[in-house]
Amino acid sequence: MHISFSPQYSDAKLKLLIDGDKLIINGDVLDFSDLPEGGSYPIDAIDNDLIAGGVSRINGEIHAAVILPYKLSNPPRSVAFPDPVTVAVNGRVALPTDGLTEPEEVEEGDDHAAG
Repeated sequence: MHISFSPQYSDAKLKLLIDGDKLIINGDVLDFSDLPEGGSYPIDAIDNDLIAGGVSRINGEIHAAVILPYKLSNPPRSVAFPDPVTVAVNGRVALPTDGLTEPEEVEEGDDHAAG
């Protein structure tokens, strides 16, 4: 899965997990397994406020943009201009951090079909 980040000054918490074609944001499971090659879901078809744009499948890989919350008025470069990440294994996604914003420990929620 290819994840790009859209930094945003916010008190929000962010915890990302990957499980195959599922992106789990703060426990909210977004299942993109039915997204065909070359297909995409527009942002308004995805029920999650931390998705920053549409989600697509390119060369078999899910591409998603996620809001990266931060609290410092002058965050470090790694947060203000985060590099996208490609995640090839299931589990927690390491996030750039400003040292103040820590992922909230949340449980996995119900599946939400995108589309």
